[in-house]
Amino acid sequence: MTVDPARVVEQAAEATRNGAPLVLAVSGGIDSMVLLHAMARVARTRIACVATFDHGTGVAATRAAEHVRSESERLGIPVAVARADEALDVREGHEAAWRTARYAFLRRTAAQHDAVLVTAHTRDDQLETVLMRILRGSGARGLAGLYAQSDVLRPFVSVRRADIEAFATLHAVDWLEDPSNASVLHFRNRVRRDLLPALRRARPGLEDELLALARRAADWRLELDTFAQDHVAAQRIQGGRLVVRRRELAGYDEDSLAVLWASIASRAGLALDRRGTRRIAAFTSTGPTSGGVPLAGGWCLDATPDSYILGRLDATPACTKLPTHGSLEWGAFRFRVTSGEDVPSPWAAAIPVAAGGVVRGWSAGDRLAPAGAQPWRRVTRYLSDVGVRGRERAGWPVVVSGDDVVWIPGIRRSDAATDRSGRPVRHYVCERIDS
Repeated sequence: MTVDPARVVEQAAEATRNGAPLVLAVSGGIDSMVLLHAMARVARTRIACVATFDHGTGVAATRAAEHVRSESERLGIPVAVARADEALDVREGHEAAWRTARYAFLRRTAAQHDAVLVTAHTRDDQLETVLMRILRGSGARGLAGLYAQSDVLRPFVSVRRADIEAFATLHAVDWLEDPSNASVLHFRNRVRRDLLPALRRARPGLEDELLALARRAADWRLELDTFAQDHVAAQRIQGGRLVVRRRELAGYDEDSLAVLWASIASRAGLALDRRGTRRIAAFTSTGPTSGGVPLAGGWCLDATPDSYILGRLDATPACTKLPTHGSLEWGAFRFRVTSGEDVPSPWAAAIPVAAGGVVRGWSAGDRLAPAGAQPWRRVTRYLSDVGVRGRERAGWPVVVSGDDVVWIPGIRRSDAATDRSGRPVRHYVCERIDS
């Protein structure tokens, strides 16, 4: 019997008919515009709102958001629109920053309507996600992909993109192609356009194998989360931080702690990457009573005599130019212009007037320019050498002059941040103001 592809889409949408109100995440692309139209056909009364996010990347992004607004209003459905803040934290990359900001807006909108968030992820998205995670060395938890238990509803996760296209054609759905989908700079695009088609030709059963793997991983993940929930108590405290008493983890070896911490962290909304998982497991297996481990995405695990505290670090202040006179407070530090000669101290520096200086948070890959007998060297190495770790490390500033990091206040300054004859400089001192 021939299956009507467009009907497949409607049946998937109909599965959401009963239950809580819905907030539809719609970007303007074909998948999400089909979600909007299919839900409007079969479950209009449940749609509390359409939410769309402008990443602020240019004309195409703004045009897509306006298209979603226009189409939602034409269908008589309320719409919420937000735009990315220019001050996004991009230390983990622009794509990660946009995704974090987008989902914060989407979840906030869903909470305002006491609704469930709905996305248009498809079977093809799941295949791409699982393959990408395999290539990146993900563990079983990550291989679940879009099958993992979530607060997000994905009615199309078993629907092929070809069926989405058939529905769009049949119902004349108007959608916009994201220009970034054609860029080979994005890993997902290369997987979608080149790698997956080649693997399908070489191994026709690959898709079913990947999806079966993801199902098993999702089952394992759910079993582990249930075990951790039953056997490892954690308490929420102010600021959304999660406290785990040391006794809760007693008796587990490092490998067991690795899988347990991945589950515990998920309760706080943190998806640990492989490196973070190993670091946090190694740290807690030694039973420290102080110190901490900085994690990706602005998170940190701190040890106290009786507990471990997992939470987000305070937001790092934005990049700020050093003052030409007076002082500047940046996080837990104060930078002050002085009129004296160069002082041989890591808390003082002479910054070239012509290039000026900018203070910002350090980022992975930063290197300090040559300093004394030291060549270019990672900032993280200098921080480790003097025992700056955990939350303290995450909030430590660096000063950039021209294109180079020239000063790690209180730790090391490069040769470029010392007074040299014949070169106009401005003298600064830095001090801690939180102690």
